[in-house]
Amino acid sequence: MHGLRPSGSPLQRLQARQTLKPINFICISPEAKSVQLMGDFNDWNSESHPMKRSFDGSWHLSVQLSHGGHHYQFVVDGKRTNDPRAQGLARNEAGEKVSMILVS
Repeated sequence: MHGLRPSGSPLQRLQARQTLKPINFICISPEAKSVQLMGDFNDWNSESHPMKRSFDGSWHLSVQLSHGGHHYQFVVDGKRTNDPRAQGLARNEAGEKVSMILVS
């Protein structure tokens, strides 16, 4: 049994945390001209993750995220907006409410 690690070993748990998973974000804003996604995963850059508009007026984007909690917001026509369908709300460093998602 030398060289084999049980499935719950610290090494395997660490590797799972480093794995990226595709997470789908959806913003329902049919009147919007543009929607971006920003969060702790892109240093709150409102330009780096533009979302794509669907025929029904919703906006979509898939982002590779690591295990753990992530904070984010949509930027709808230049205005920061929390996700009403988020898993929860948290506060950023400035004490403002932001959306939260947990990736496992």
